[in-house]
Amino acid sequence: MKYVIGIDLGTSAVKILLVNQQGEVCKEISKPYPLIIEKSGYSEQNPEEWVEKTTAGLAELIEHFDGDVNDIEGISFSGQMHGLVLLDQDKEVLRNAILWNDTRTTEQCKQIYEAVGKQTLLEITKNPALEGFTLPKILWVKENEPEIYQRAYTFMLPKDYLRFRMTGNMHTEYSDAAGTLLLNVAKRKWSSELLNLFEIPLKLCPPLVESHAYVGTIQSEFASQTGLSEATKVFAGGADNACGAIGAGILKDGKTLCSIGTSGVVLSYEEKNDLDFDGKVHYFNHGEENAYYTMGVTLAAGYSLSWFKDTFFKNEDFDELLKDLNQVSPGSNGLVFTPYIAGERTPYADSAIRGSFIGIDAAHEKKHFVRAVLEGITFSLNDSIELFRSSGKSIDSIISIGGGAKNEIWLQMQADIFNSKVEKLNNEQGPGMGAAMLAAYGSGWFTSLKDCADVFIQSAKTYDPIPENVKVYKEIFAVYQQVYSQTKSLNDQLKALRK
Repeated sequence: MKYVIGIDLGTSAVKILLVNQQGEVCKEISKPYPLIIEKSGYSEQNPEEWVEKTTAGLAELIEHFDGDVNDIEGISFSGQMHGLVLLDQDKEVLRNAILWNDTRTTEQCKQIYEAVGKQTLLEITKNPALEGFTLPKILWVKENEPEIYQRAYTFMLPKDYLRFRMTGNMHTEYSDAAGTLLLNVAKRKWSSELLNLFEIPLKLCPPLVESHAYVGTIQSEFASQTGLSEATKVFAGGADNACGAIGAGILKDGKTLCSIGTSGVVLSYEEKNDLDFDGKVHYFNHGEENAYYTMGVTLAAGYSLSWFKDTFFKNEDFDELLKDLNQVSPGSNGLVFTPYIAGERTPYADSAIRGSFIGIDAAHEKKHFVRAVLEGITFSLNDSIELFRSSGKSIDSIISIGGGAKNEIWLQMQADIFNSKVEKLNNEQGPGMGAAMLAAYGSGWFTSLKDCADVFIQSAKTYDPIPENVKVYKEIFAVYQQVYSQTKSLNDQLKALRK
């Protein structure tokens, strides 16, 4: 039996999957690492933590592997997007990585719009200037840490730095590069126009390859630390959302994904590079060659539920928290929650907005609040689905993965709110499986990612929308959509009071 390894470098942990030729997960290892939050709005990590925890995780996996390590033919990666890792000429890290959820760069986003213009930026990058992207981070370092910027030889994205430490070779690939705000998404090359405008040398940008591209083998030191064979082939990998799409089989037109993790994503496959969403949704290169995807984001999806549990019911697990969901009818007895507790991305791109419970009544109990939180998260994701539909896309089947696919009532709620068939996968492993599929394809097991998906991915259950619930949720969603505009000025006034 042959195997591949998928490594998902997330925000809170690295997840490592050993997968065989039937797409079965034979072993799974997860190793957490901390965030570094020096002040409000900052979010950093030490890249060495990624390397140490991945090394330890691979060593643990190999220690418990019964087969021949030479049968592990390939490794590929999924990684948190947008993060900035700066290296000097000796390929040493210059500072902590600035992560996707760092919001210190509001001023740099304004500078980008002033220098480029919103329309030109959208024509080149297909995306608006948002704090999470990489270019604003580079400009922040250039302005606030000039001595570090002067020493910078190249920038890397998180998973690309990890792969560099394993192989000694520097690359990035199109799906992750699309999240830097420096890639010409349609032309699939670094934008000389943007680089020249901001006086960023092209040499700062790593070489571009396909997500399934072979980029080297394991270095001897890394092989000795982990037990892997030095002959193990390494493939470039993809951005976490692209890999999540691959791992869910979103590989042809008409396929849509709903992924609920810390943040929430609605992602739809696109064959064309010239669609115009006016920057209201993200538009990125896919991990599949010459393909694209559009994506709406809820910043605090699963995080809203975790926040609610940890704040009010810290000693309960999620099963206990959700056990009475079926006792509450759709609409939570007139209680509406907006999951803007960390700002919002789609459709508002507003870092100052904050969450609300609207309609609190003395009759409301814990179970009503819990259901309202789940409904609010799903309403926010539905904002993205409605944007796609308004552009002419047909969305009648959605694959649900992540935390939102772990509870049957929530899955039915998604079908009802989205007014769409919702599918749960038989063995859902998210971006890590997408990374493993890129390694399988790169290793020559399949002639295409689609062929790989036919073997690796099966549907477990389908949830159809219930007409009476659809009707109720349409009415409530109309109320939900008013909350943002009704509370925006209030939250702007409260911003100064936040610490």
